[in-house]
Amino acid sequence: QVHLVESGGGLVQPGGSLRLSCAASGSIFSIDTMGWYRQAPGKQRELVAGITNTNIPTYAASLKGRFTISRDNAKNTVYLQMNSLKPEDTAVYYCYRDQDGKRYWGQGTQVTVSS
Repeated sequence: QVHLVESGGGLVQPGGSLRLSCAASGSIFSIDTMGWYRQAPGKQRELVAGITNTNIPTYAASLKGRFTISRDNAKNTVYLQMNSLKPEDTAVYYCYRDQDGKRYWGQGTQVTVSS
């Protein structure tokens, strides 16, 4: 079993920045992909970004340039730096980890962009 714990969400004004973190623990495999999805009220969950254990990132096309994903393999932690935040970025952000053919999810962290 893998446990994912997210942190760093909160309330931020438009144009501001937040950094999300997600730490994995438990039965960690060395070959994996970690990343983030988000789900806004009334909308489907959508991919934000992912990054492999070899540090190859992928991004939702609409977010590339404002969001940056990174990871620290020694800490089994993935980060999401979010800049120039907009009200439409408001959502619950979920961390995920893919390993050994399985996907694990975090509990989610709320990001609210509002003045």
